[in-house]
Amino acid sequence: MPVRPILRYPDPRLSTPAARVDEFDTILRQLADDLLDTMRAAPGVGITAPHIGVMRRISVIQLAPDAPVLVHVNPEIIAASGPEQRFTEGSVSMPGFTEEVERPGHIRFRHQDLDGTWHEDEADGFLSTCIQHEIDQLDGIFWTRRLSRLKRDRLLRKYEKSSR
Repeated sequence: MPVRPILRYPDPRLSTPAARVDEFDTILRQLADDLLDTMRAAPGVGITAPHIGVMRRISVIQLAPDAPVLVHVNPEIIAASGPEQRFTEGSVSMPGFTEEVERPGHIRFRHQDLDGTWHEDEADGFLSTCIQHEIDQLDGIFWTRRLSRLKRDRLLRKYEKSSR
């Protein structure tokens, strides 16, 4: 499967909500495979179709090389609860830049698989953070918007300086 080019921040497509997936076919399966290969090459632990310029609601997560691959189509959070937790986040679209982000520690969410079957699951800890991060991206919310203004401005100044 080909590794696809990753959009770089501040590409406006990274701030655009992705459209729902309605067709569950070989094209969607190929997209999921391409996302996995692209994420591994980046490297990263999560990626969405908008990261490669495909504006569809699909994400792929793999927390470690030996961990299961999670493919979520049309994911949405049903409920989130505390306590809040902090994990270091970043993006394949802004490689080398990270910051701590605070999010709810537990979520209940629903999603479809590659066949279109709906599932309802729960997640805690780092997996919960990753799912929330990727759903934010599918909603057009780039992870830096979850930072305080001071942290975001400092991070973006460093990023812009490195991009020159």
